[in-house]
Amino acid sequence: MSGEVPTRPTRIRRALRAPRPDRIPLLVGRACVLVGLLDIAAGSFPRFRHSRMHALAEVLPGSFGPFAAALSLSAGVLLLLLAHGLKRRKRRAWRAAVALLPLGAVAQFTYRHSLLGVLISLALLAPLLRHRDQFAALPDPRSRWRALANFVLMSAGSVLLGLLVVNAHPHRMLGDPSLADRLTQVLYGLFGVEGPVDYRGNTSWTVAFSLGALGLLTAITTIYLAFRPEHPAARLTEEDETRLRALLARHGGRDSLGHFALRRDKAVVFSPSGKAAVTYRVVSGVMLASGDPIGDVEAWPGAIERFMDEARAHSWTPAVMGCSETGGEVWTRETGLDALELGDEAVVDVADFSLAGRAMRNVRQMVKRIERAGYETRVRRVADLSDAELDRVRRAADAWRGTDTERGFSMALGRVGDPADGDCLIATAHKQDSEPGEYGDLKAVLHFVPWGTDGVSLDLMRRDRAADPGMNELLIVAALQAAPKLGIARVSLNFAMFRAALARGEKIGAGPVLRAWRGLLVFLSRWFQIESLYKFNAKFRPRWEPRFVVYRRSADLPRIGFAAMQAEGFVTVSLPRFLRRRTPARRPCAHQAPARTA
Repeated sequence: MSGEVPTRPTRIRRALRAPRPDRIPLLVGRACVLVGLLDIAAGSFPRFRHSRMHALAEVLPGSFGPFAAALSLSAGVLLLLLAHGLKRRKRRAWRAAVALLPLGAVAQFTYRHSLLGVLISLALLAPLLRHRDQFAALPDPRSRWRALANFVLMSAGSVLLGLLVVNAHPHRMLGDPSLADRLTQVLYGLFGVEGPVDYRGNTSWTVAFSLGALGLLTAITTIYLAFRPEHPAARLTEEDETRLRALLARHGGRDSLGHFALRRDKAVVFSPSGKAAVTYRVVSGVMLASGDPIGDVEAWPGAIERFMDEARAHSWTPAVMGCSETGGEVWTRETGLDALELGDEAVVDVADFSLAGRAMRNVRQMVKRIERAGYETRVRRVADLSDAELDRVRRAADAWRGTDTERGFSMALGRVGDPADGDCLIATAHKQDSEPGEYGDLKAVLHFVPWGTDGVSLDLMRRDRAADPGMNELLIVAALQAAPKLGIARVSLNFAMFRAALARGEKIGAGPVLRAWRGLLVFLSRWFQIESLYKFNAKFRPRWEPRFVVYRRSADLPRIGFAAMQAEGFVTVSLPRFLRRRTPARRPCAHQAPARTA
């Protein structure tokens, strides 16, 4: 296979159309949702049980005998919990559903002597058994936090559903209990204790059994999740990292994002020959790779095939963020996936860079002004810094971070000054103050990772909030000017999402659709720095290299986008603020650019 870069497309069409996925798991999952909702309705609304739908609801699993309400609610909730796993072909969800449906059939025959109920239960069981080979997906990464999340969500759902049950019998309720009394009835009932609300006839038993079943279901599912074996997310092992570094030493100059494959919160699959690899992270059921495969282009198909096999084994949604045109062509040809242009990477050729000329006037004036203010710069390899200085740089970079969590995944290494990263480049800005701060005279830091033997790729930019504006421009110029002495011929800067749309949308003659799209991007830039990163990169007159997102089908794009935002740190799930350890508040920095993000 040739390694030549093809002519730039705005959209890479799939070369092989993927076969239509089997719809049996999807249909079974939807059937479970429908049956679950009918069971919940049958157990909650007395009028429903006496309506025309009663004939159907009576024979569904869970709605039998004198315990119809409680068992309907329990079966409905369990089926709703299983539905998502069945849609994703999870083996454990299949086992649970196969165990649940025969129990429903036995209950139908035991309590109602209903042959029709048995037949319907077996009819629902039949497609599960017939297509059991389609439900073979392995478990997702999980931890004990899943039990806590289940407890919170199930408790909230049980309270809401309990209020529905309590209020579903207004004509049999004695008196006019307040909302507080009804809520107390629910909370007591979840623990099997009688509450302050009473009803005529057997309705009290119906409500009590229903609330007790919800409480028991919450406890059982939480205990199961808490004590089942953990299945931790994969991590990059020392052996994996050694093999990746060997591949980067031979082929690292091909992709500017190659070194970011060494993030230790990624997993890796290698080609059968070991000459290529794909690194990834699983986020919300999405198997998210970044950049191009590492290694020999001829071996990429083998690594991609292993990646797709892993995605199929776990029923993960495969996706690639920020691959190049060559990578996009290989991915689409080998897998039948599709690719869409995501944005452009700014690459500066050192030999062509100069501060001279009208186009660079603003950058030139800013740099000169900062230098006159007493700032000086140093550009060195990580291996050339002392341990004390590296420690100071690490602490400063963490303290100057503009967000609570470290951002970055596809274009960020996630660490600074690691002994294994001695070839990384650090540019620092210094100013002698009358009263040196915690980090001495250090005022700003830029960190670059290697891009082959003659290039570097920007990792992060951090600055002291008290420093003068323009620190990032100063250090980028310093790095570009020092590059020839360090043997660096090309520097990759930030990634600009939707750069082409922003550039074309502001030109004369742009159509209304393009202008509207640009207006939306400008609006979103208030939160995601889309326009600001593009304008920041454009100051250095780079050449733009397109980057693509590879996906299976258009319906997956929202899910992939959300997973990518989670991986990049834009969306985080953490403890409530009042439960976190208090840290000094960070003020936003108007001139601070984040770590490279896609």
